[in-house]
Amino acid sequence: MKNKYIYLVWFIALLPAMILRDYTPNNELRYLSIVDEALQNGSVFTFTNQGEIYADKPPLHFWLMMIGKLILGEHHMWYYSLLSFIPALVILMTMTKWIRKGEDMKGVVDNQIAAPLMLMTTGLFAGAALIVRMDMLMNMFIVLSLYSFYQMYKNENIKQNSWLFPIFVFLALFSKGPLGLLIPFVSTVIFLIYKKNLSDFKKYWGWKSFLIILAGSVVWFTGVYIEGGNDYLNNLLVHQTVGRGIDSFHHKEPVYYYLISIWYTLAPWSFLVLGLFVASLVKKRINTTLEQFFAVIILSTLVMLSLISSKLAIYSLPIVPFLIFITVLQIKKFDMQNVWIKLTIAIPAVIFILALPGIVYVSGMEGMQYLADRFIYIGAGVLTLTGILVFYFIYLKRDLIPSINTLALGFLLSVFLIGWSMPKLNNQLGWGNMCEKAKELSEEYKINDYWVYNISRSENMDVYLEKDIIKVEKEDLLNENNGNKLLMLRTKDIKNDPDISSLVLNKDQYQFGVNIIVILN
Repeated sequence: MKNKYIYLVWFIALLPAMILRDYTPNNELRYLSIVDEALQNGSVFTFTNQGEIYADKPPLHFWLMMIGKLILGEHHMWYYSLLSFIPALVILMTMTKWIRKGEDMKGVVDNQIAAPLMLMTTGLFAGAALIVRMDMLMNMFIVLSLYSFYQMYKNENIKQNSWLFPIFVFLALFSKGPLGLLIPFVSTVIFLIYKKNLSDFKKYWGWKSFLIILAGSVVWFTGVYIEGGNDYLNNLLVHQTVGRGIDSFHHKEPVYYYLISIWYTLAPWSFLVLGLFVASLVKKRINTTLEQFFAVIILSTLVMLSLISSKLAIYSLPIVPFLIFITVLQIKKFDMQNVWIKLTIAIPAVIFILALPGIVYVSGMEGMQYLADRFIYIGAGVLTLTGILVFYFIYLKRDLIPSINTLALGFLLSVFLIGWSMPKLNNQLGWGNMCEKAKELSEEYKINDYWVYNISRSENMDVYLEKDIIKVEKEDLLNENNGNKLLMLRTKDIKNDPDISSLVLNKDQYQFGVNIIVILN
């Protein structure tokens, strides 16, 4: 099967979720609210969330979102998903082209599809290809910049790549922030040191590169200063960079955080990828230039991310493509009939086999009945059959590569099937259905305001409600002069608080996942 068909299979697998799922409240809905405010205020370089400065992210991804809103007239999940999926596809195509062009792949993957299949089914990469975040866009430019650097290092298209390299680095910076610059810089400098070519530093990081990055940054920061003044510029350059790097006010984690998170971010390939990488380092089998460059990118980035105070699993996304592809490059150097290598595929296969009985059991538990959906059952059944088939290839056919491909393709088919259950899962995922019902009820009961109690980041409901909500405290709710009010709150607050429970007793209630609408009158 050719790679272009594999890319199409991946797109089809993700398509139901792209079209049918709701926005998550924590980040996606906030980004939509920011985009709405920017369009309303006519802002280009500076952004606000509920009127407060939001300098966390550079403009590029917001610009792409704003363009979509202007062209389509409203927010569409499929469009915003493409802003992550297309960069992910570019990464897949670039990495595949890179290893084919740079190294002899004969005997590694006969049908040339295992590497992209593994990457597109890696948990973190697959998830980041769907969600509305800047990470995949930045990661695309990081990969492109490192690919341009490597081509220059191999004396290929030097004139063209001497321009592309710094442009890609700036666009990575302009997509998400400092990591877009730091990862290419640290990786390439350490690689030059490792190869004893530091004297060639100016070939890659000379006046042209710094001038392009500096010129782009000057335009950006000037636009920020004109629109937002000193306060916004200081927030962007100091608070969001130095603050997060040294003593984070968000997502502060210990230095060993990524040594733990990497195991689930690489699932279901964690044992194979990490096991082979460590074994390759110990046995000194990373000996080609391309393998050495990938290893330097992985290790230097992992160390740098660990030293930065602010940590999230998704921040490790830039090393995922290189971990997956160095695995495929290394696997030919090991005995694929080795019991330990077989076990790295057998373990996730066992987990797949348990998918159907596991989901049947969990869906019968209190509060988990929303999982009792035919598409989820069928998708879990596909995983179970996939696991059984993988065992057949590993231990009866004694062929590892087909088992890898089978595991990946079964995973994609399951994702496609489960994606059709999104309309039923959306009440657990987001607030779209609840807010639509709230709008209907406000008209029916002639209620002008939306009250919200103890729901995190509920201010971003304005994307759905087209007006600001009113956050209320408990004493506001217990006020006898409530009148006719529409209240949105968490179900567990009703169960755990006798006063709240008494207040909503015998009132009209409408359940939406973990949240509920109550009409107070």
